[in-house]
Amino acid sequence: MFATGSLGLSLNDKEIILTAEGLQKLQEELDELKTVHRKEVNDRIRQAKEYGDLSENAEYEDAKQEQAFIEGRILKLEGMIRNSRIIDESEYSTDEVHIGATVKVKDLKNNESYEFHIVGSAEADPTAKRISNESPLGRALLGHKKGETVDVSTPRGVVKYKIDGIKNGNGATATKKTAKKAS
Repeated sequence: MFATGSLGLSLNDKEIILTAEGLQKLQEELDELKTVHRKEVNDRIRQAKEYGDLSENAEYEDAKQEQAFIEGRILKLEGMIRNSRIIDESEYSTDEVHIGATVKVKDLKNNESYEFHIVGSAEADPTAKRISNESPLGRALLGHKKGETVDVSTPRGVVKYKIDGIKNGNGATATKKTAKKAS
């Protein structure tokens, strides 16, 4: 489902699943772009115009390209925030893997243990052990309980993981299973 913005741009209105921390980071980035970077690039454009002929003005072209990037990122962030669904980790049970959970798994082939935080795709950062619910491992783990084994299809074949532990990202335990729509 797509919506057309006032600039003729298509914005994907896909629901974005975020933790409260993830929403805060997006809002901070949006604020920074609107209050700091937008002003800086406008100042650069104004300065470049003072140099005269705009057709051969590299500074002007560079500043205009940066302005287009910033405005595009602002539109994208606004759309993500507007379409976000906030996961309140404290409202989920630690009985099964869910978005927002921290999961400890053991690779049954090499007997190594790993711990991952399951997040929405917008917050995924594998280097920080934050994996997307849409990744092969994230998808395979969702809905499973401690002690269960899951098969994950990878480019190198199927990998078997045993779930050794599940906890909410904030350490809280609860039983209700709901998510809140961001306002």
